[in-house]
Amino acid sequence: MVKSKVIAVDKAVEKVKNGQTVLIPGFVNVGVPETLIKAIIKNDIRDINVISNNTSVKGQGIGLLVHDGRIKHITCSHIGSNTETVEKVVAGELDVTFVPQGTLCERVRAGGAGIGGILTPTGLGTPIAEGKQHIKVDGKEYLLETPLRGDVALIHAWKADEMGNVVYHRTARNFNQIWATAADWVIVEAEEIVPVGSLDPDAIMTPGALVDVVVQAAKAE
Repeated sequence: MVKSKVIAVDKAVEKVKNGQTVLIPGFVNVGVPETLIKAIIKNDIRDINVISNNTSVKGQGIGLLVHDGRIKHITCSHIGSNTETVEKVVAGELDVTFVPQGTLCERVRAGGAGIGGILTPTGLGTPIAEGKQHIKVDGKEYLLETPLRGDVALIHAWKADEMGNVVYHRTARNFNQIWATAADWVIVEAEEIVPVGSLDPDAIMTPGALVDVVVQAAKAE
C-alpha cells in the first residue's frame, strides 16, 4: 500500500528552523508558495537565509517575510519590484547578495545535480566577478560560480498526487522545478491534491522521489 505524503501545513513547516537557508521560487508573485510563507510567519520562524529570484511585491508572497522582518539575508537577482525590500536594504536591516538571474538558476541547478559549479562569462568586468575564480577554456575567460543549496525548499504546484508527483501550471513553473531539486527537505503546496495514478506520467514535472511532504494550498484571495 502506498503511504500518502499529505500532511497538515503546520506539521510540514516544523522542519523549518531559525537561521536555515530556504529556497523560495516564484517570479514576482507568480508560482510563489504563499500558503507555506504564511505558515512560516505563523510558526515564528526567523533569521532565515532566502534564495529566490526576487521578493515578490509589498504585502504579498515573499514580501510578507520582508515586511515581518523574518529574512536575515537574501540571495536574489533583483528587488526593485518590492519597495519595502529596497528600503530595508538601504537601512541596513536586510543583507542582500545579487546574482544575475540565469546564473542564479544555474547555481541552484548545480546544487541539485551535485556538481561543483558552472562556468559563465556573465559578470566579467563587473563587481559580480570580485573574489571569484577565473577559468580559461579554449582561450575564453569564465567565472566559476559555485553551487547553491538550501535546507528547505518551499514549492508551489498546480497539482500533486499523494506521493508528491507534481505538475506546474504554465509560467507558474518558473523556478519551482529546479528549486525542488536542491534542498534537504522539500515541501510542496498544491492547489489540487489528487490520488496516485491520476496524473499522466508524461506530464509529471517534479517526481515524488524529490518531495518529502505535500500540503493543501489555500485558495488565492
